[in-house]
Amino acid sequence: MNYYFIYGPELQSVAQQFATLTGKAELPPIWALGFHQCRWSYYPESRLRELAAEFRKREIPCDALYLDIDYMDGYRCFTWNKEHFPQPKTMIKDLEEQGFQTVVMIDPGLRVDEDYKVYTSGMEIDAFCKRSTGELMVGPVWPPACVFPDFTRPDVREWWGKLYQKLYVEQGVSGFWNDMNEPAMFKVNSGTIPDDVLHDYEGEQTNHKKAHNIYGLQMSRATTEGLKTLQPNKRPFLLTRASFSGGQRYAAAWTGDNVASWEHLHIANTQSQRMSVSGFSFIGSDIGGFADQPTGELMVRWLQSAIFHPFFRVHSMGNKVDGASEVEQDEIEKQERENRQSQEPWSFGDYWTELARAAISLRYQWLPYIYSTFWQYSNYGTPMMRSAIFYDQSDPKLRDEEQTFLFGDNVLVCPIENPLWTGVDEALGAKEEEIADLEKGVIKEEVPKKSVQEIYLPEGYWYDYWTKRVYEGKLTIDVKIELDKIPIFVKAGAVLPHYPVQQYVGEKAIEELTLHIFYVNGEVRSTFYEDAGEGYKYEKGHYSLKTYHVEGSETQFDLTRWKEGTYQESYNTCRLKIYGLPFVVERCMVNDAPFAFEQNDDTNHFELVVNRDFYEVELFGN
Repeated sequence: MNYYFIYGPELQSVAQQFATLTGKAELPPIWALGFHQCRWSYYPESRLRELAAEFRKREIPCDALYLDIDYMDGYRCFTWNKEHFPQPKTMIKDLEEQGFQTVVMIDPGLRVDEDYKVYTSGMEIDAFCKRSTGELMVGPVWPPACVFPDFTRPDVREWWGKLYQKLYVEQGVSGFWNDMNEPAMFKVNSGTIPDDVLHDYEGEQTNHKKAHNIYGLQMSRATTEGLKTLQPNKRPFLLTRASFSGGQRYAAAWTGDNVASWEHLHIANTQSQRMSVSGFSFIGSDIGGFADQPTGELMVRWLQSAIFHPFFRVHSMGNKVDGASEVEQDEIEKQERENRQSQEPWSFGDYWTELARAAISLRYQWLPYIYSTFWQYSNYGTPMMRSAIFYDQSDPKLRDEEQTFLFGDNVLVCPIENPLWTGVDEALGAKEEEIADLEKGVIKEEVPKKSVQEIYLPEGYWYDYWTKRVYEGKLTIDVKIELDKIPIFVKAGAVLPHYPVQQYVGEKAIEELTLHIFYVNGEVRSTFYEDAGEGYKYEKGHYSLKTYHVEGSETQFDLTRWKEGTYQESYNTCRLKIYGLPFVVERCMVNDAPFAFEQNDDTNHFELVVNRDFYEVELFGN
């Protein structure tokens, strides 16, 4: 065992040093931070096209659609089922023109089939794991007999990376999903290949007992290195189920198969926090639960919480059964025709659809802050999601806080992890017409309403993101629980960038940036990072890093801005929304010159529009 002792002494310093030790993540393509829709499985092609059309018709933003194992020909990785997807390249191009990136699954278990080129090419280089007795390790996964590449061999990783040529380069698949890469194996108690299976282990041969934990990481490494070789000017997107410390260099991750329950919503939030402070910030969960069906309320609450999980994907099991036989598959397809058991944002009735749309749209407004927070993580190893104790480790009240978490430097997120009404699962599960009565409390005797949530705010001053009311920290406050939002607080002095809502990243040029600015009696700095969102020109200075310095007193407010980098934003103006001023503005200066403004006696909201390249805004009161 190797032990590492990291002395912060601050918790955040420990996390940053650990990320430096194990490796920092690259910036992803910005579309990867948008909303993703996935299911086991979307097929045939007409079903996927229907899904895409529905998103655009309903104006619910979405950037990526996923294809699970049923897109393959008989579960053969790197192939297409020609019956279900006769022209994949055309389909992918059509989806891309509508703003959708296509992501497909690739598993490590490769079908034993002499007519399957991936299998035969692997056999030619002796790429597959063997038992201690020398014969191939063959076991059942989705096909009845599979072999498993030894990703601890450099030449095998190189061979594996080249297999993506057709999907990635020729057909236009945007991203990949390495699943079942523990590696999973069916019909064995351990759920994985036996301990005595051999691995090269970079020339230091060992067994699977030692190599098990890094198998998924090395598969991610092989995939990402291959994608970079195939398209060196394109940022790869890879999602993995299994990994290890340092795996953040190669892939995003999610927390695995979960269940549609309030308990698993809580678990998703705590898991994501813990992964984030352990170096793996590009993390999320199967929103709504993989197995079972959520209610509309649970689905919406999961979406609202996951706005602040860096990986933002719905994934559900549908009618599928693990390890189903061909006969069972026929029954599944029959059930699918009768009841899809879908988990799209519009699957729970019009009332919940509106709330789901609002949550997903809010994610797109927050994208500039999320992307900037990812830039911090990529450069400094700073966790994107941070347990509340990371804000002030001397505060004993934060030590046991699991529900509330920090996102970036300036935002405190307070998920709602219980139904608004006791028994709401049953009350809303069947009759949508009861929702209006429940909203009014008409049947509250049967389903008592929990109207407030207690939230402990750390030291300092915090603004309610929705009402803009400011609260002093180190106090517990009661916040009204509402179905259309979760409590979000912004640190006093923060500058929070927002984009207009788009149906997908890059749908249209952003014409105006909104900066939400929260007054503080003191000084606070914020950073905001932008680049092209794709490619690597940012490594050569083609980026825009803006630093905002806020300084406030009882009669004056000063915002200064400076920028580095050569990237030119599409917008020409910035709308400044300043909250919480303790005075009525009598005079305004922009870039040392008087600036006309509309008189507004509402000191809680002062607004003006300035050129994007402003360097100073000064407000004066009496």
